[in-house]
Amino acid sequence: MNFPALAYVICCIVFVAVIHKSVGEMYTSLLNVKQAINVERKLIDYLKTYIDHELERLEDIKRFYAKVSDLHTGLYKGPTTAMSNPLVAFTLIKRLHSEWLNVVYSNEALENAQALRSGYEEEEAHLPKVEDLQGAAQGLMRLQDVYALQVSSLVRGRFQRLTNGEAIDVYMPAVSVSLTGDDCFLVGKVAYEQEDYYHSVQWLEESVRLFRGAGGQWSPENEGTLEDALDHLAFSHFKTGNVSHALSVSHELLHHDPTNGRVLQNVEKYEKLLVAAGPPRGDRMRRPTSTYLRTRETYERLCQTQGSQPMHFENPRLFCDYFTNDNHALRLQPIRREVLNLQPYVVLYHDFITDTEAEDIKNLAQPGLRRSVVAAGEKQATADYRISKSAWLKGSACCIVGRLDQRISMLTGLNVKHPYGEYLQVVNYGIGGHYEPHFDHATSPSSPVFKLKTGNRVATFMIYLSPVEAGGSTAFIYANFSVPVVEKAAIFWWNLHRNGQGDVDTLHAGCPVLIGDKWVANKWVHEYGQEFQHRCSLNPDE
Repeated sequence: MNFPALAYVICCIVFVAVIHKSVGEMYTSLLNVKQAINVERKLIDYLKTYIDHELERLEDIKRFYAKVSDLHTGLYKGPTTAMSNPLVAFTLIKRLHSEWLNVVYSNEALENAQALRSGYEEEEAHLPKVEDLQGAAQGLMRLQDVYALQVSSLVRGRFQRLTNGEAIDVYMPAVSVSLTGDDCFLVGKVAYEQEDYYHSVQWLEESVRLFRGAGGQWSPENEGTLEDALDHLAFSHFKTGNVSHALSVSHELLHHDPTNGRVLQNVEKYEKLLVAAGPPRGDRMRRPTSTYLRTRETYERLCQTQGSQPMHFENPRLFCDYFTNDNHALRLQPIRREVLNLQPYVVLYHDFITDTEAEDIKNLAQPGLRRSVVAAGEKQATADYRISKSAWLKGSACCIVGRLDQRISMLTGLNVKHPYGEYLQVVNYGIGGHYEPHFDHATSPSSPVFKLKTGNRVATFMIYLSPVEAGGSTAFIYANFSVPVVEKAAIFWWNLHRNGQGDVDTLHAGCPVLIGDKWVANKWVHEYGQEFQHRCSLNPDE
């Protein structure tokens, strides 16, 4: 059938579910972090202009200084008759009355600074907010925990963990940067303000070490000082039960600020506590417990393997093949299928998407990216256990989204058209971006999943749109295996048993991204519409 040209164009438009401009929560999407580079380039230009103008002003001031100094080393040291010259006397009076006034109270410095501030304020709406700094700091602490990384190594730009007492590289990044004492102070301060003294002690100790190494010298760009770091560190040690360390750090702080009454009172309190408690009982620092993450040990172990399971591929029932699903369109170009697991059934389709298609999907999604949400009763809300941004793309049969839908349907045999399949969700992960263990299917009758009125999510089809250098694996917690990010591949699994009950073995997580920019696209398929494609079993327990 021939459509008019206009109708064809309209047909091929992909609509983004939310089209408002993205603001805030920069840390939840690496795309937004990358965009911030352009903002800083503009600030650098403003700063360069300010420096040039200030250098010109300083040259004028140095010239005035040289002129006056020369008069005092030459003319005014000569015969006392110099002041009898009315021209000499006039220039002295005039200089003291107006020239010094103009130099000291010149508006030029203020104007230069105001121009710099104005340029900064023009970009202020695009700058990170306080929650971005806090979120980025929490991302670093999350990577520290999940991948068992040493803080001292992170500070040097290395990703290392201790193995049998030896620091081993988890990953060697192509680009590395060391952290300053102020960087570490801000991370420690975020933990401190959340009363997470396990992390604040480690980061503040590094901050103190680096500030000491710099001789306690303060830089204008720093928020913290050696004294600030010592102050926070002393109280953090006290809260973890290490009173002797709290006392030692407080004594060092008093060396820099001997009249600090609050610290003097703390020293007195710590000394009394040590006398009453007797010999120290060792370091009692413990990582904070998680109210949400009840499978932390398994989750972190699976993430640390980064998709490599030593015994996994020894199962003879697991295989690779060229798959057609008895579909005529796939017979000339079958897809490479890798069966990863049987219970739950998880399969990886290699080279599912092309580079061009992946880039097109990412570009289409960018304007609509918003902080990802999770089900909270009948509503949806943001949560710290899911750090990413996502957008929903609608498509038609002649668009790239429609082509992907058709390809998914050919491979799975399922009806993925809306409302039997949800719109394509595109996700970009942020700093330490992750999604802790969760089910894709609804576990409560009030879940927003049921708003489509097409039943529960029977299956998940997830497309990897980008490579990831390290981290970001998909970990199946109860099934005890994880899958690394495979660029251009897609992973598929069933969420429900044939009787409609949720499969608890599909509990899975998106491990934190250690290095890289992770993009995925999710297609969730619902129960209704699959009656003839995914039949029920005669066995009610299956």
